[in-house]
Amino acid sequence: MNYKESIDWLYSFEKFGIKLGLERIKYICKKLGNPQDNFKIIHVGGTNGKGSVCRFLQSVLTFNGYKIGVYLSPHLQRFSERFLINGEEISKDDIIILVEKIKPIIEEMIKNKNTPTFFEIVTAIAFQYFNDKKVDFAIVEVGLGGRFDATNIVKPIVSVITNISLDHQDRLGKKIEEIAFEKAGIIKKDTPLITAANGKALNIIKKISKEKNSQITVIDKSSWEKTQGGPDWQELLINGLIKNYNVKTKMAGHFQGENIAITLATIESLQMNGIYITDESITNGIEKASIVGRMEIVSYEPIVILDGAHNIAAIEFLKKTLVDDFVYDKLILIIGILADKNVQEMLDLITPISDIIIVTKSQNKRACSPLKLKEMIDKKDVVIKNDISTAIEYANKVAAKKDLICITGSLFTVGEAKDYFQKC
Repeated sequence: MNYKESIDWLYSFEKFGIKLGLERIKYICKKLGNPQDNFKIIHVGGTNGKGSVCRFLQSVLTFNGYKIGVYLSPHLQRFSERFLINGEEISKDDIIILVEKIKPIIEEMIKNKNTPTFFEIVTAIAFQYFNDKKVDFAIVEVGLGGRFDATNIVKPIVSVITNISLDHQDRLGKKIEEIAFEKAGIIKKDTPLITAANGKALNIIKKISKEKNSQITVIDKSSWEKTQGGPDWQELLINGLIKNYNVKTKMAGHFQGENIAITLATIESLQMNGIYITDESITNGIEKASIVGRMEIVSYEPIVILDGAHNIAAIEFLKKTLVDDFVYDKLILIIGILADKNVQEMLDLITPISDIIIVTKSQNKRACSPLKLKEMIDKKDVVIKNDISTAIEYANKVAAKKDLICITGSLFTVGEAKDYFQKC
């Protein structure tokens, strides 16, 4: 198989949709020799901030000299973004090798009418890849929920639940308590847990942690404080269990304070369990970490921000950051949202602070039509553009140097916007 054939084969399984459950992934990994059991794992779940926490952790541990695998989903631009070792994406040759290794197992499952999903196959590939490359640690991001997510066959040395808010309610439950129960499914017996959940969600997590004898560290608003910052940097004071940390990050966004506090609590948990990590690695790792599509500034004069806020909580964080941390004349909003999200609530949060609104859609088949988005916005002057490129071109035409263009609503919207700016 060549690279295109390998990718086409993988994507042929998307038509089977999402089937939560662990039986199929367990079968695949058993056939592979359970590669996920051969390295230390940090398992990261929650609603928002998972990707940022994964990248902060990877950066700190890599600076300390460890070989670190990271498994992320979804990708923004390239399939290879899902599999990283020390920040480097998997090669096309390695993808071909891994697909050829797993394909006979999947074909056998198809014959037995036990067809796995795209995500299950890709997760097994990630485990095999990290095993083949002999990583010291793998940081594994939960795909959806937790309890029945394909990643939940791992035996982590520490679990992380970033925060919990309303998202994927069609699959995880309508109430925050139901969603919390699903996400708390990654808590393992006698394994430390770090979380920034609060309210009713935290009550559920505490109950399950107690049942599992899982020592819990809770991150709240007292865990961190922003001391200073600019449009593309910020300094933070993080109040840890072992000590306090003064750190600098080039990742903008009010929410990054919470994400860094989660990261450092996780690092402290590793240290308390005998893993050597220096203060210098912490400082350098936080400062050098970056993640595409999260409060990412891709252009200046006017400032253009890409932020993949795709649910109510993420839009709230984005709104607070735009209001508190940036100075501009007009806010030009380019927004494209998936139809299965809380579209009306998201629009109601972000559009009131926007001076010019451009509704659009990504190429994803779940994308909400721009016409429907326009009908849901309580403002007269809403511009419809049927693709991301023309939306950006229009924004550039109407923007002055002191304006701010924010592209948001979906990771798929942001991914296509990133493609556009890289081609410019």
